[in-house]
Amino acid sequence: MSGHPHVVISQSMLFPWVGMLEQIRLADVFVHYDDVQFSKGSFVNRVQIKLPNGVRWMTVPLKDFHLGQRIDELQSRDTVNWRRQHLDLLKSSFEGAPFRDDAIGIVETVYGVRHDSVSDLCRSSMMALSDYFGLTAGRSFIDVCDLGIPGKSTERVLEIVKRLRGRTYITGHGAASYLEHNQFESAGISVEYIKYSHYHYPQFHGPFTPYVSALNLVAHCGPAGRDVIASQTIPWRQFLDERE
Repeated sequence: MSGHPHVVISQSMLFPWVGMLEQIRLADVFVHYDDVQFSKGSFVNRVQIKLPNGVRWMTVPLKDFHLGQRIDELQSRDTVNWRRQHLDLLKSSFEGAPFRDDAIGIVETVYGVRHDSVSDLCRSSMMALSDYFGLTAGRSFIDVCDLGIPGKSTERVLEIVKRLRGRTYITGHGAASYLEHNQFESAGISVEYIKYSHYHYPQFHGPFTPYVSALNLVAHCGPAGRDVIASQTIPWRQFLDERE
């Protein structure tokens, strides 16, 4: 197996914000990390959208959720027609946007397929957005379960990058609280954090916010929104210095 210079590892998320698409753009291989414990309040099964009366959450309700459950074990609670509710919310959000039909079409396509789990649904939503913006070509997407690597935290992430023969591990900001950066350096692997650019693009309903679903970017900019997905990375020491 040939090496993958840039490795990104992340939990799957429902129609995520632009920052997640930026992680995918920076990756040579993207690892879906869904065999880990689900945290209530995470962005796995919910995302923010803008409505005329403000920002609100669009959430996939969970069926029989219990603490300690893995992300890839989550099931949606289909006693509620949340798919229809989501589409109604999005139609309201994007009313009058030039590429509204593209955004709604992406959601209808994803929701029109039966998914085995919430994880599978979220992964499909990420891939649909990635396909729309031309981000899937030339990249590999892997399910962490297919690697068969046990453990947790830094040790497991490091073993995944090593298995993929990665030279650089690129991560979002959450890893700063637990990642043992020196272990990566000892293994000859660089760690870089995304420096989110938060490039502005047209948005309806109040001041610009970068944290809403990337469906918003689709609706307002269409395929040209790819130009907004442009953040770069900085080395971990610089990132930590700038946070202090």
